[in-house]
Amino acid sequence: MSSFLRRRILRDSTPTESSRESAPPKAEEVRLAPVSNIIDSASSKAPKKSSKRRNGFVFFLGGLFGIVAAGFFAGQSDLIDFPELGDLSMDSLMDILPASFVQDARDLARGEREAVNYDSFSVGLNLLSQGVKANHPVIMVPGVISTGLESWGTTNSSRQYFRKRLWGSWSMMRALVLDKESWKRHIMLDKYTGLDPPGGIKLRAAQGFDAADFFITGYWIWNKILENLATIGYDPTNSFTAAYDWRLSYSNLEVRDQYFTRLKMYIEMAQKVSDKKVVLISHSMGSQVLFYFFHWVAAADGGGGGDDWVDKHVDSWINISGCMLGALKGLPAVLSGEMKDTAQLNAFAVYGLEKFLSREERAEIFRAMPGISSMLPMGGNAIWGNSTWAPDDLPGQNVSFGPFLNFKTLNGSSQARNMTVEESLSYLMNVTEPWYEDQVKGSYSHGVAHTTAEVEANENDPRKWINPLESRLPLAPNLKIYCFYGIGKPTERSYFYRKSENPFSNLNVTIDTTLTQDNIDHGVVLGEGDGTVNLISVGYMCNKGWNMHRYNPAGVKVKVYEMPHEPERFSPRGGPNTGDHVDILGRSSLNDLILRVAAGRGDDVSENVVSDIRKYADRVEIREESEYL
Repeated sequence: MSSFLRRRILRDSTPTESSRESAPPKAEEVRLAPVSNIIDSASSKAPKKSSKRRNGFVFFLGGLFGIVAAGFFAGQSDLIDFPELGDLSMDSLMDILPASFVQDARDLARGEREAVNYDSFSVGLNLLSQGVKANHPVIMVPGVISTGLESWGTTNSSRQYFRKRLWGSWSMMRALVLDKESWKRHIMLDKYTGLDPPGGIKLRAAQGFDAADFFITGYWIWNKILENLATIGYDPTNSFTAAYDWRLSYSNLEVRDQYFTRLKMYIEMAQKVSDKKVVLISHSMGSQVLFYFFHWVAAADGGGGGDDWVDKHVDSWINISGCMLGALKGLPAVLSGEMKDTAQLNAFAVYGLEKFLSREERAEIFRAMPGISSMLPMGGNAIWGNSTWAPDDLPGQNVSFGPFLNFKTLNGSSQARNMTVEESLSYLMNVTEPWYEDQVKGSYSHGVAHTTAEVEANENDPRKWINPLESRLPLAPNLKIYCFYGIGKPTERSYFYRKSENPFSNLNVTIDTTLTQDNIDHGVVLGEGDGTVNLISVGYMCNKGWNMHRYNPAGVKVKVYEMPHEPERFSPRGGPNTGDHVDILGRSSLNDLILRVAAGRGDDVSENVVSDIRKYADRVEIREESEYL
């Protein structure tokens, strides 16, 4: 067998020089500049790299893997016999490979490691060379997919999973494949209490930096930020990750896990030890969690810190891609279990759910996670538009964004009446189970407060605390807010639905994936955003809402820095200039901005608004009170 492989490889392969170049010896200076002023000098100076040799290497590895796999399965079967593979081992394979091929493979692997290491730490190294060092303590609050959930149950059904992650690891996929029903029982909360299900099942958020650095091996989330923070002097003594169980409603985060009490203690301890106020960094749903925390910590029946607690303890809030007005794609997830780019899940998790769970099962799971429903759209028709118009409609647009759930007309008559966002939420409550309606209405609110009196009254209603259109920023005149988010990636804005044709389905409707015309792609109408959160949700409060007196009576300063989505063509995660909702956490300019704020150099951050968000915000039907004009 060895001699056969040697003859084939030596005959077919001819050695060539490796096309990999060594990584730059040191980080180059990085400067923030408007997108229009950025020139990619590297592309004009550097020769193009050939991918021919890498493709050949990958092709060969695929064939080699096939041979090894065939040998493995042959060894396990009485029906298949490949005696030539009996003595095959890695050593024998390495012996028969040409020396030049082995050296090229080693050079390729070394070059990849050097490139990763350089990209990972370059922003921190550059700022360190400019004298930027750790200053404020940093506490990070991750988003909905970022935190792994591990099992702590010790009953018979849970022991096999003890301290294994049933969300955010390969254990999740393994459990989903081998024992789907058990995985469902573990991942879903009790439908009536919103807490742990009966039977001793207990999932808890993983803690520490490991909770959010990677979703699974190789799929980084916060790891790039952690690497750059470490480069300028951060470590576990002055930086923390405040992970949480994102399945829980915000009130139950405190009831079951005392999450907000612990977060308050983390912040107070960090300030006491360092004698400096804290910088809070949140991403996606984590921004809603922090906004809720600001109300809870001041409330007498919450943290009891008083109205000045935030001003005393928090220097800055870095709001990264915060879905402050919800994520429109969350509604189809709980309505019909749709998974075409719905809910804030990455490709790995989407594959698992689509492959092994029906739409009914997916809808049931999402409904049994009340935290997911915190991202249902807020603001109603005032924010998202009416039956004929929306503030972010574009000139010449054939299909308005105003009708959120559309039903295609057949034979001159519509299957159902089109619905706005406000009407769609009512429809969701009408077609779902009473326990789900009770969970949502008992935990959240989706309206608009049009007067200062309404906003102040809502400080006593915890259901209003996640909605920035019904509650205010903390009374912290020295607080600084930085809104960093991506733009320019098509994002789900509305949908075309049809009646479900499955007589055995409990779901009445499904997205009409057969419809593709004008700005409709397989039943999904795409608008502006970061691929997950619509531009209005991520940008309205930062650019307009928090400029109104009733929503920001203390005059908290807010800076906005938009980051256009400019992905590298062949990078699976978009490269250093991506604006994607999750991948932006690895963006070079975002890491630069975070490090500057953490180091006490927030004044270096200038505003950069290149989208039409302020034009759209002016069209939103929410106005400043006349006495504050």
